[in-house]
Amino acid sequence: MYSYEDRIRAVELYIKLGKRVRPTIRQLGYPTKNSLKGWYNEYQFKLDLSAGYAGREPKFSQAQKAAAIEHYLTHDRCIAATMRALGYPGRGTLTKWVREAFPETRKAVVGSVGQRRYPESLKRAGVMELCTRQESAQAVADKLGVCRPTLYNWKNQLLGREAPASMKHTNQSPQAREREELERQVEILRLEVRQLRLEQDLLNKANELLKKGLGVDLQLLSNREKTLLIDALKEHYDLPELLGQLGLARS
Repeated sequence: MYSYEDRIRAVELYIKLGKRVRPTIRQLGYPTKNSLKGWYNEYQFKLDLSAGYAGREPKFSQAQKAAAIEHYLTHDRCIAATMRALGYPGRGTLTKWVREAFPETRKAVVGSVGQRRYPESLKRAGVMELCTRQESAQAVADKLGVCRPTLYNWKNQLLGREAPASMKHTNQSPQAREREELERQVEILRLEVRQLRLEQDLLNKANELLKKGLGVDLQLLSNREKTLLIDALKEHYDLPELLGQLGLARS
C-alpha cells in the first residue's frame, strides 16, 4: 500500500513526463503500470486522490475463522484434517490463524501441534478399525476424529511396526518363499486384533453393566463382576478366552 504522498508524487511526475509510464516508473522505482494509470484516472476525475485505500473485504469471515480454529482444536490439532473437513482455508492461512490464536505453537505448527493424550480404549478401537477396514485408512481416521499418522502410531504402539496395517490381501502375489511368512504375519495380526476386540468388548460391558469407566483395570474387578461380564459375552467368545482375559480359573 502506498501513502497519499507517494501516489500524488507519482501522478504529478507522470503528467510532467508527458504521461509516459516507463520513464515515470523508472525514475520512482514504483508503482506498476496499472496502478499508475488507475491513480491518474482517479486524479482526472477528482482533481485529487483519496487519502487512503479502503480496506479489502476479507476472504473469510470471523465466523469461518472461529469455526476452523475450533475444528483444529477438537480434531487432534491437525491442520490437514481441518482443511479437508471444512474445505477451507489454505494451509498457510490456517497456520497463520493458529499462530495468531496460540502464539506458543509458533515453532511447532507443521501438520499437527502438541501431544494429545487418548484413552487406551480409543487406541484399541482405532487399531481394530484400521486392521480390519474395508475402506481407506484416512476414512477410519476421519471417523475417529484423528489424523492418519496418529492412527498408524497407535498401530505401531500396540502391534509393532512389523505388523501390517491391513489384513486385506494385495493383488500382487508375493514370491513363493515370501508367501508363507506373509500368511504367518496375517494370522498373528488376526489373533492380536481378536485380542484387542475382546479387551474392548469387556471394557464396554464393564461400562454398560457395572458403570465402570472405560479406563478400568479389569483385573481389579471382583469375581462376581467378572462373572457378569463372562455371562454377557459368552455367546461371542470362547469361555477359555474370557477366563484368561479376566484372570479367572476354570471351575
